[in-house]
Amino acid sequence: MTAKRIMSNPTDCIFCKIGSGQIPSACVWTSKEAIAFLDVNPLAEGHTLLIPKQHFADLRDIPADLLGRMLAQAPKLVDAIVRATGASGLNFLQNTGASAGQAVFHVHFHFIPRQANDGLGFRWNAGSYEPGRADALQAAIKAWL
Repeated sequence: MTAKRIMSNPTDCIFCKIGSGQIPSACVWTSKEAIAFLDVNPLAEGHTLLIPKQHFADLRDIPADLLGRMLAQAPKLVDAIVRATGASGLNFLQNTGASAGQAVFHVHFHFIPRQANDGLGFRWNAGSYEPGRADALQAAIKAWL
């Protein structure tokens, strides 16, 4: 039901170049299809990115089976990052679209180690629905599925 989005040119994509080995990275894990490496502009020590080696602009474009194989590594990556950094927690984030903070338009996941009082912060401005709005959104989402 979704329209195919125009993806950025993989030949210009920095993550494609990292995935293919054209640009070196501080790789912590790799497979035939994916790679995890330290972010060069980390929010915290140990900030790691997990990407598919093939170019997909965002989460809506990646095939579910590939996504599943990639994310199957998440528990091991989280454990290794937390142990290596001594973190007491970790944020696991994925941004889809510029308005959500996506800066590189190649699907990627952030593993950000956290410590109490680390100053990174996290805004979660919870709200509530007007009467009937949750029912309408539920129906709309289900219709698109």
